[in-house]
Amino acid sequence: MDEQCMSLALEAAEAALARGDFPVGCVIMRGADVVATGARQGTADDKKRASELDHAEILALRHLESLDVDREGLVLYCTMEPCLMCFAAIMLSGIKKVVFAYEDVMGGGTGCDRNGLSPLYRDCGIRVIPGVLRRESLSLFYRFFRSPQNVYWKDSLLEKYTLEQGENSLGIGI
Repeated sequence: MDEQCMSLALEAAEAALARGDFPVGCVIMRGADVVATGARQGTADDKKRASELDHAEILALRHLESLDVDREGLVLYCTMEPCLMCFAAIMLSGIKKVVFAYEDVMGGGTGCDRNGLSPLYRDCGIRVIPGVLRRESLSLFYRFFRSPQNVYWKDSLLEKYTLEQGENSLGIGI
């Protein structure tokens, strides 16, 4: 089931990539039903103009807030590990399960030690499942960073890691 749902997040990421944006897609699901979606936007131009608030997860959560739905049983699927901002917003939303495809070695927030945080975050009971359809997601990020048109996170740790992973995991030569 997780792979089927992650495929929907990958479709949103493909759409972002087709626009020239960073290929992060997110879906919030209840069982097999899509409740809300989001895709990264605002990164297609110079990174100085990119809003760091337009993350796929934040956009999906905003969509969720506009709906009158019970949060019980919702699962968030994302093509990249949520950053600290997004992870905190997910915890506050009441979603109890997050599934992501590709790890964010530069800014991923799901591995933070919540034991030292306040009870609101420490005791939220969220479960994180990494690596679902990782290879497919890695392929999108590899394509993004290989394109000379894309300048977002150019020359960053994430770009270097992704290009190395693409060469090693996908068998693609740089």
